[in-house]
Amino acid sequence: MFNESAILINLLKVKPEEQDALIALLKQTTDTVIRTLNGWKTTRLIAAEDGASVVIYSEWETPEAVEAMRRDPRMQAYFPKVLDLASLDSTVDSAVFSETR
Repeated sequence: MFNESAILINLLKVKPEEQDALIALLKQTTDTVIRTLNGWKTTRLIAAEDGASVVIYSEWETPEAVEAMRRDPRMQAYFPKVLDLASLDSTVDSAVFSETR
């Protein structure tokens, strides 16, 4: 089984007119908080063309690193700001296959 990282997938449903504000908030938080946390490897933001959702794809060293991020006081302060703009569905998974060209 392929398993290099804990993969955190967040699906945020947003009103199209709020998508840009949500992306700006997510970028700011990634730049100022996420990238400073132990175990973080990468984050990608994926915006739906219709403006109705944003996916956050993040790789972490372990599931414990994801849980530590969620408990970080800076992240605790950030979550309500996200929920003011969007609904959130989240899952932590493992990669089972990857192919790169």
